[in-house]
Amino acid sequence: MASKVEPGKLEWRISVDNETTKRLVPKSGPSERIFLWLKGLIMKTWRIGADDPAKVVHCLKVGLALSLVCIFYYMRPLYDGVGGNAMWAIMTVVVVFESNVGATFSKCVNRVVATILAGSLGIAVHWVATKSGEAEIFVIGSSVFLFAFTATYSRFVPSFKSRFDYGAMIFILTFSLVSVGGYRVDKLVDMAQQRVSTIAVGTTICIIITIFICPIWSGTQLHRLVQCNFVKLADSLDGCVAEYFKKRDVSTNENEDETNMKVQGFKCVLNSKGTEEAMANLARWEPAHGSFNFWHPWQQYVKIGAAMRRCAYCLENLSICMNYETEVPDQVKKHFRETCMKLTAASSKILRELADILKNTRRSSKMDFLVFDMNSAVQELQETLKTIPIQTNKPEEEEEVPSDEGEDRTIPMSLHEVLPVATLVSLLIENAARIQTTVEAVVVLANLADFKQDSKKKTEDNNTNQPPLSS
Repeated sequence: MASKVEPGKLEWRISVDNETTKRLVPKSGPSERIFLWLKGLIMKTWRIGADDPAKVVHCLKVGLALSLVCIFYYMRPLYDGVGGNAMWAIMTVVVVFESNVGATFSKCVNRVVATILAGSLGIAVHWVATKSGEAEIFVIGSSVFLFAFTATYSRFVPSFKSRFDYGAMIFILTFSLVSVGGYRVDKLVDMAQQRVSTIAVGTTICIIITIFICPIWSGTQLHRLVQCNFVKLADSLDGCVAEYFKKRDVSTNENEDETNMKVQGFKCVLNSKGTEEAMANLARWEPAHGSFNFWHPWQQYVKIGAAMRRCAYCLENLSICMNYETEVPDQVKKHFRETCMKLTAASSKILRELADILKNTRRSSKMDFLVFDMNSAVQELQETLKTIPIQTNKPEEEEEVPSDEGEDRTIPMSLHEVLPVATLVSLLIENAARIQTTVEAVVVLANLADFKQDSKKKTEDNNTNQPPLSS
């Protein structure tokens, strides 16, 4: 074993069998391992915040809300006003503060309404129970069972669950506490009033902070999600067809990963159903913001998403066509390449135009022309499919005599060779029909949301209505 001294550093090395030396690294102690663990934890935490700064902002907003609520404990006049029920304000902030405005509004409204309703019913049940004499315990127990059963059963109704599930749970909790607790508490009305007051304070603080400090709107997120899905569908459609008809070349492997990401973009559309429905339900609770008013048709986005998923299913089948084990001859691909690429380009243009409509919240002045081009490409592709020569099994004596060498002749193709490309063609035609359904859904959204007319279209209309100049 030998040691080697370097400027400012001592390094130990050992001799090994192949007449070389190997660096000897000393084992780290417990303190060094703890330091490395803390360093890795800090770097991981920093990376999470750097990737999504909205998470850091949300944490700061929650801390600010809790700090403001804690004033009820630290300031004597406020504490004397609400007493020990100030804890309900803190609990309210902890359970209702969410990262976006819609979720916070939903929980705040559900909590306040459920608390008031359950508290009122609890006081009424307590009053009836006190007037019933010896049957007081029976009245309280029966009422708790009846209301708990009804509220729990309502949580299984889909339309109710999507909007008021949290409120039903708070109703059960508050009604049970008020009814059972009121059996031993004399000042029930004062206690209920203090709890409602503190809950109202907590929800007010949450709403003010979530709206006025770096708000995150569920409606805006839903709008951008649908817009991005249109672009992903267009990229995936272009990528699938281009990948199918391209010639295999080793030099194209460099961009293969990027191409595969675009081709697989339809999977994001297929997996976005739950996110779209959740955002649409939360967006209905939000006040007017940006270019969205309070009565914005958020549920129409869910219908648009369903129409896009029908297109994505076609693209999923297109991606399967790319992986067929049967090798398609170049002659067959060449016969369909031009018309298929033309229909693909027309379809992707419509998808990108729909994305621009949502991005600018304006009607398109050229959508009718794009749809006409797509339908024309569909007809051209159908004609190409009809003109393809299919080879039939005829007896030898009935076979046609081959033409002269100088005469142009289309070589017949077997059904086995044409079938994979025919599947691709039928999927492209079906996808075009589904895209047209998606266009209709976006047009309905533009009408309901009163999107502005495109400036180009408005100028053309003005020029058309303008009277001719007199000579």
